[in-house]
Formats: sequence, C-alpha cells, structure tokens
Amino acid sequence: MPRKPDPGARDRILDVACQLFNAHGVHAVGMQQIIDEAGCGKNLLYREFQTKDDLVAAYIRRGRREWVANLEETAQQVDGPADQLVALVARVAEESTRPGFRGCFIYNAYAEFPETEHPVNRAAAENLEFIRESLYALARSTGAADPRTLADRLLLIIDGLKANGSAMGRAGAAAAAVTFAEDTVRDAVRPIGA
Repeated sequence: MPRKPDPGARDRILDVACQLFNAHGVHAVGMQQIIDEAGCGKNLLYREFQTKDDLVAAYIRRGRREWVANLEETAQQVDGPADQLVALVARVAEESTRPGFRGCFIYNAYAEFPETEHPVNRAAAENLEFIRESLYALARSTGAADPRTLADRLLLIIDGLKANGSAMGRAGAAAAAVTFAEDTVRDAVRPIGA
C-alpha cells in the first residue's frame, strides 16, 4: 500500500533539526533523535533528506532565507541604505542577546565540519559569502568611498555580536556594537573633508 503524501513533513523535520542543532550542535544530535522529536518514521526522514549532511546543508540554507527575510523587512521599515545597514546590525544585536542564543550557526558549522571540501563546510562558506555580498550591495548604495571595506567592517561587528552577544548582554556588546556600526557607517559615507 503506497504511503500518503505528507506535504509538511520536510519543513517539520527541518524545524526540529534546526532547533536541535542550534541547542546542541550538529554532531551531538542523532538522526533517531530527530525522528523521535519530529514524529516521523525513518523512511520519511530519509526520503526527504538522504543523509545527515543533506539535512545540515538544508539547515544552513534556511539561515540564508532568514537573512534575506531580514534584509527585505529592514528595507520596508527603514529608509536609506546607510540606516538599513545599522538596522541590520541592531537586528543581529537583538537576536544574539536572546536567552538560549548559542552563537552563529555558520561558524558553529565551520567548527564542526572543518574540512573545506565537506558539503556542510561549503554550504557555510557560501552562506557567509552571501551575507558579505548583501552587505556590500547595501554599502555601495550608500555612496561610501570604499563600500567593500564598509561591508567587511560591518560583517566583523555582526560576527562579534554573534560570538559575544549572549555573554555580554544587551547593555554590553549589543549596545556598543550598534553604536560602533553607526559610527562606522557615518564615517564611511561622510564626504571627504567634512
């Protein structure tokens, strides 16, 4: 007897996997734990994700979609690319100081999969480059004299937040990072001689 399609299965499995990976790390989570918590069978899991690496790569790709959603939402709520760049840093500051935040999933994936040819490492590298390029595109729109340097500096601020935000809290790293981003953007777009 053929199985009935379960159109929400892939997302349900991925939701559970993302929660577990964020909380415990990829290597600490077994496929059986995902099966148990997602309430699915082994066959369904492996029909949706042939290997654990496929599931982890989907987890990283989901992070990219969330970044794009943040970009789009920020563009709708904040006028001007310079203010949008600062607003993105503020969003990361807020996210990184939430209870239970366990660091940047990209760098966590790098740490767990250090081999550069591993599919998870490659997915993490592609995601980081995508974030860098999206910051660069916004930085170019500001009229900054050196938009690449502006984007890279903002990425370093974001990385610092993701590494230290939960430890230092909203009044510490988060507040300082947003102020630093404001100063960095202002200095980058200030006309020469101003």
